[in-house]
Amino acid sequence: MSQTTLGDSKPKHSTKADEMATKQRDISVAAFFEKNRHLLGFDNPRKALLTTIKEGVDNSLDACEEANILPELIVEIIELSENRFRVIMEDNGPGIVKEQVPKIFARLLYGSKFHKLAQSRGQQGIGISASVMYGHLTTGKPAKITSKIGPNHPAHYYELHIDTDKNKPIISKDEEKEWNHKDHGTRVELDLEGSYNKGKQSVDQYIKETAITNPHCTIIYTNPKAEQIIFARATDTMPEKAKEIQPHPYGIELGMLIRMIASTETRTLQSFLTTEFSRVGAGTAKEICEHAKLLPQTKPRSINREMAEKIMMGIKKTKIISPPTDCISPITEELLEKGLRKEINAEFYTAVTRPPAVYRGNPFVIEVGIAYGGDQPGDKPVSLMRYANRVPLQYSQGAGAVAKAVSATKWKSYGLQQSGSNIPTGPMTIAVHIASVWVPFTSESKEAIASYPEILKEMKLAIQECGRKLGSYVNKKKKVGFELKKRGYIEKYIPHVSQALIELLGLKDSEEESLNDHLKEILEEQRGKVEEVGKIDNPDFDEEFANIGKEDPEDEEEDLEEENERS
Repeated sequence: MSQTTLGDSKPKHSTKADEMATKQRDISVAAFFEKNRHLLGFDNPRKALLTTIKEGVDNSLDACEEANILPELIVEIIELSENRFRVIMEDNGPGIVKEQVPKIFARLLYGSKFHKLAQSRGQQGIGISASVMYGHLTTGKPAKITSKIGPNHPAHYYELHIDTDKNKPIISKDEEKEWNHKDHGTRVELDLEGSYNKGKQSVDQYIKETAITNPHCTIIYTNPKAEQIIFARATDTMPEKAKEIQPHPYGIELGMLIRMIASTETRTLQSFLTTEFSRVGAGTAKEICEHAKLLPQTKPRSINREMAEKIMMGIKKTKIISPPTDCISPITEELLEKGLRKEINAEFYTAVTRPPAVYRGNPFVIEVGIAYGGDQPGDKPVSLMRYANRVPLQYSQGAGAVAKAVSATKWKSYGLQQSGSNIPTGPMTIAVHIASVWVPFTSESKEAIASYPEILKEMKLAIQECGRKLGSYVNKKKKVGFELKKRGYIEKYIPHVSQALIELLGLKDSEEESLNDHLKEILEEQRGKVEEVGKIDNPDFDEEFANIGKEDPEDEEEDLEEENERS
């Protein structure tokens, strides 16, 4: 029989599982993204600079439009050293109340748009606070925020950064200050590590494309080379304001339905369906209840998981009209084509806005524009311009729904070269825009659009509609070319025919010229007048504007060297 002495003590960790359990702990969302900043678009210095400006501009435009203010934005990049920059962004929006400033700029997943079903540029409540986190991570300096909500209110000034362990703001300065030149607005100043280049995927290109898709906005942009460019607004008309809607029944899943039922304040199943969902009236609600074999007067609190599953089946069996579309605000065919005309000196333009469609209950609209011919190279793949809720998508050009839809289209029937299911080759630019209450991006960095079948279908239909118009133009151009070629052959022999007629009819040599003209007139009468096709006639083209963001030869060589090194 063993004896226990006073000196014996029980081991602190009796098993390996107990030892492992002591190491388990919560992970802050800020700490997660600090380690995985590439998920937010901060995976290289050039992209980090662009992402920071993109997030600030998106927030400013959303705030101005929500407050019905014509946006006036100031964006300035100051080069502090070889790889360090100061980014200053200022707007004339409604401003931010004092208590909200630290939460908006120094707390990830905090915002007003995540639960709101209405079109907006921001969605997740991550962007600008992630930029603040990146700036502090790479320079150790806090973000400087100034905001003013009205002419009779003082401006509030903060210096802050994020406590990544707790996902909470750390405020190093909080004071009131004079800001007399503005009645309302917000100014953000960030120091960060970055890299500035012109060309594709540059800040210059992003600002220019933002000006194209937001013609109601004025942007005063100063790049690190101290070159100031003013993108003046092209219209004083604000885009139609997107209204907030309730979720559509076809877009919910079982867990979401159970959560909605648990939190509803309605007293009956019928009132729950008509109150919490869009496009569900009293008749539709009763039909859902009939298909679910539940009474319309059933109390929501008494609904269990099995009953919720029956409601889901009832929703699937009921024909419910599509969600309203006043929650989205497309660019429109006219403005999309106008933007292409200003940017690209082509010979043929067309644009189309598709009727609204739905994916997972979320309404969306696809718009496509094409610019063909002109100054564009014919031996390279076509250029893609992608937009989501009026925001240019600069990175991951070959990923997502747009590239898939363009590659899946049979471009040979529209007169372009295409190898298999690849991007076609030819002198063309394709612009694709999706407007939706919730754009399904493939990652938090919002670089590419997810390939939902409904979205792919609408993109293909819009591209095909533009493609048919392009095909008609290309075929017409070919016919005119063939006709001109034939006429060229005939006209080549007109002088010889004239000489023969002079000899046969005994005409004077001085009549040869008039005989040549007469034969050309007969040719024109017999074969008809040739329509002029392929001429570049674009008074909207702005060469100076088009050259903004174009790559310098030195930068182009550097990019080529980097690409060769990667290869």
